[in-house]
Amino acid sequence: MVNLLVLSLSIVLLSFVAGGFPVGQAVLARVGLVACLNSAHNLGISNLLFRAGSGIKGLRVVLAASLPDVLKGFLTVLLTSTLGLPAVTITAGLAAYLGHLYAPRVLYGPTPRGRGMLTLLGIFLALAVSGTLPVWAALLPVMVCLAVLAVWRFTSVATAAGLLTFTLITAALPLGPTVALILLLTATWRLKEQLGRVLDGTEPQFGAAVPLAGRRPDEVVTAFMIHPLTLEHLWQAPRLAWSRSLIERGFIPNRLLQHLLRRVRPMKVGEITGIRTPDGVSIRCFLISCPLLPEVFKEDPSLATRRAIQGARLAQELGAEVFGLGSFWSVVGNKGTDVQAAVPGITVTNGGAFTAGTVQTAIPVILEHFKSQGKALNQVTAAVVGANGVVAFGIARTIAPEVQKIIMIGRDLGRLERSANTLRRAVRTVEITTSTSYDALQEADLIFSATSDPEAVLFPQHVKSGTWIFDEGRPADVHESVHSVPGVRIIPGGVVRPPGAMVSRVDLQFGEGQLPACLAETLIIAATGEYQRQSLGARTLTDNIHFFVREAQRLGFDVMN
Repeated sequence: MVNLLVLSLSIVLLSFVAGGFPVGQAVLARVGLVACLNSAHNLGISNLLFRAGSGIKGLRVVLAASLPDVLKGFLTVLLTSTLGLPAVTITAGLAAYLGHLYAPRVLYGPTPRGRGMLTLLGIFLALAVSGTLPVWAALLPVMVCLAVLAVWRFTSVATAAGLLTFTLITAALPLGPTVALILLLTATWRLKEQLGRVLDGTEPQFGAAVPLAGRRPDEVVTAFMIHPLTLEHLWQAPRLAWSRSLIERGFIPNRLLQHLLRRVRPMKVGEITGIRTPDGVSIRCFLISCPLLPEVFKEDPSLATRRAIQGARLAQELGAEVFGLGSFWSVVGNKGTDVQAAVPGITVTNGGAFTAGTVQTAIPVILEHFKSQGKALNQVTAAVVGANGVVAFGIARTIAPEVQKIIMIGRDLGRLERSANTLRRAVRTVEITTSTSYDALQEADLIFSATSDPEAVLFPQHVKSGTWIFDEGRPADVHESVHSVPGVRIIPGGVVRPPGAMVSRVDLQFGEGQLPACLAETLIIAATGEYQRQSLGARTLTDNIHFFVREAQRLGFDVMN
């Protein structure tokens, strides 16, 4: 009995190891193709059909990379069936399939995140040939899989349908329903991203051309990483919308949801198309998301950095030349420096230079409009919120020669005073005070806000009637209730309208046809080919700021004031 148990466990372990061997990846490498490890367009039969090319040579590549995956499952089941132990045979087949899905990195390193349809096909065929299951029971999942693939043309949906059919069949037979259920659950977890992309409308159908190399010569390709700012934004994604009612009714604890979201890898959630510069360059931008909420970036910065690096690798495999870090992604990994070091094959930028440039462009316009209302700037008190930051301090330095007094608001009073002293030495004609209390804003006629807080920081009690507020914060620093204060004017900052007719299914929360400046910087770098202008780290070069302001105007990017 003990010997039989040891033999069974050994067979299962060997099946798992054999199933994980990346045969297709090795075949692709021999013919000069690189298997994608992170993207939706990974190593699989549908993508091989596109990437290997047409003709006899392409067919040989497809067969050479595909048949071994079928044989992995087929031979594993066929050989173990000679023991006359159906439960061991089914379990060995399961182990081979899971080995294909979750190949042990310690043995094979990083491998493509495939769906395993061909390995599963080999398992089902062997179960029929060996007599482990009745022929109809073994082949029905294959027929269901092929039928679903023919109708919907999504490989992941077809695979899941075949697995579900197999689970239902084996549950009605005295042969391993528990094993089949484990197979269904573990395989579905592996397929979660592909199934999610089907719901979001971004999963390529079987046989469709994938957006890798071979794009039009007049097109540049970029990618930009985003994340939900709130649970409301999270639920906008069709793949996650179902969880809203379950969470609100208490069926799924919010803590459990947060834990699961931390385990989700970056994924492509949409594209921006229709942007075209006056000199005829089309810009495509893949939107990559990882569902980390703002608080996670502070609680677990190492996780955020890992996800940003994975996002950069995904962007590179999708064919992007420049990868932009948006919102809280822009501050992870030493503001993109660590991400660039980990993925040197793509240009990474945090968008800081053009963001600062839009501020410099907007401030003179705002001051001129303010002055046109009959208000003398040299008698005005201005406040700068978030003055510990680079962008906000730049605002303070720009407006200092124009106003009578500046109130610098921040969280660290020591750092504020050091910044204020720097400004006092540069501009001796202005009174400069510092505070960590937002109540000090009640004195201000003009407020410039540029924080990285995930929630609004300015409320009606902080603002007096008639105040003008320039809100550079993303998400917005000004709460919607501030609109109720009489005479208040709120001017959003860092918003850009690109040239052409922008189209996107994803709501970026900046208004229809508009982009954040950090995303616009990503597009401008790609359109100009000036990759060395990327923004990395805390330092922002003045020359780069001027470059983006100048090129944005030339290329037709309109800064919204």
